[in-house]
Amino acid sequence: MPEYLPEAYTVFRERYPDVTAALDALGSASDDAGPLDDKSQRLVKLGLAIGSLAEGAVRSNARKALAAGASEAEIRHVGVLAVTTCGFPAAIAGLQWIDEVLAAES
Repeated sequence: MPEYLPEAYTVFRERYPDVTAALDALGSASDDAGPLDDKSQRLVKLGLAIGSLAEGAVRSNARKALAAGASEAEIRHVGVLAVTTCGFPAAIAGLQWIDEVLAAES
C-alpha cells in the first residue's frame, strides 16, 4: 500500500535531515521499548492521534494499522472508543478521517 506523505512533511525531511534522522531513531526506539506488536502500536497511536485532533496522524496511522493487519472494524472501534475519553467531536472527526482512508484503500 503506497503511503501518502504531505508536501509539508517531505519538505521538512529534506530541509532538516539531521532532525528527521533523530525523530526516526526516537520512533524506532519507542516502538522497540515494550511488548506491543506492530498492530497494537498502530491502534494505540491512532487513538492518540484522534485525541489530539491530528488529522494527518489519524490518516497515517489508519493506513499503517491496515498494513499491520488491523481490520476495518478494529480501526473504527478505536474511533468509537474515543467518544468517552476524547469527547464526541474528536471521535466524530476521527471516524470521518478513518472512513475516508478506508474508502480510499478499498
